[in-house]
Amino acid sequence: MDFGSIFDNTLAYLFSPTTLAYALAATGLAVHFGYTGLLNFGMAAFMAVGGYGYAISILTFGLPWWMGMLIGLLGGAVFALVLGIPTLRLRADYLAIATIAAAEVVRLLFITELFRDWTNSAGGLSGYHQGFRDINPFPPGTYGFGPWTYNAHQLWVRVFGLIMLVIAVVFVWALVRSPWGRVLKGIREDEDAVRSLGKNVFAYKMQALVVGGVIGALGGIVFVLPSAVIPGSYSTSLTFFLWTILLLGGAATVLGPTLGAVLFWIVFAFLGSLLPSMARAGYLPMSSEQADVVRYIVIGVVLMLIVIFRPQGILGNKRELTFVH
Repeated sequence: MDFGSIFDNTLAYLFSPTTLAYALAATGLAVHFGYTGLLNFGMAAFMAVGGYGYAISILTFGLPWWMGMLIGLLGGAVFALVLGIPTLRLRADYLAIATIAAAEVVRLLFITELFRDWTNSAGGLSGYHQGFRDINPFPPGTYGFGPWTYNAHQLWVRVFGLIMLVIAVVFVWALVRSPWGRVLKGIREDEDAVRSLGKNVFAYKMQALVVGGVIGALGGIVFVLPSAVIPGSYSTSLTFFLWTILLLGGAATVLGPTLGAVLFWIVFAFLGSLLPSMARAGYLPMSSEQADVVRYIVIGVVLMLIVIFRPQGILGNKRELTFVH
């Protein structure tokens, strides 16, 4: 087995656009669940709205990349409002069912033939990168070393994604330390008590849904910056990956989603390279394709173990949050 290639493929995810995008989306999910207690299983839809909003704005309407980005973020806010008005008064388990159904509806709308002129149906979207590349501050060339070797465009995507992640993390940190953030934590613990103090619980939940949704849409934009908008990427598995990342790092923490995203993708990439190699070398009684599927099983087992033995996550405080009440 080529362990050098295995480790290079794994370490590349330390600074990949995918890791940064998932860290952003998980940070938005932390606002929903970690700080407000909203059991949202539809974060894939927010990422899809952000990515499609960005790409369609550029390809169909000829807008500059920064305006496409604003429209993608606005789309995340509007989707949060549309989703929240009929669902936020539901009990947690019903909210989870409603949000996962809404995410599937959004995904199917993007691949339906009815909107093919804008979404290209199942073919996805590409060719919207030029405006973003034109503002690249890095001269053409090769940067980095080892598994972190990039051309100018690859480096710019990563640096931009990292800047967005830092802004989002600082923004969430400031919010949760504010009186607004303390109200959210109160809603998470006992919304009836918060309501008895004269607070409009529904309004606060809606605000949290919008804030987290916009951050999730930002993650969706970073996710599609390197290559293309692929509708198959927004299946329910994306949402469950985000939940694994959130619970791994710590749901009620600011840096937990980022740590969780890095650890998740390192383990996921390592298993994705190691297990097929072991199968090809004859160490596993299965084909390389079957071995690749095993990593999904491992991730599922890890999620169950986290919930059972470390529900507050690596950075979480058990006294503050273990899991949804």
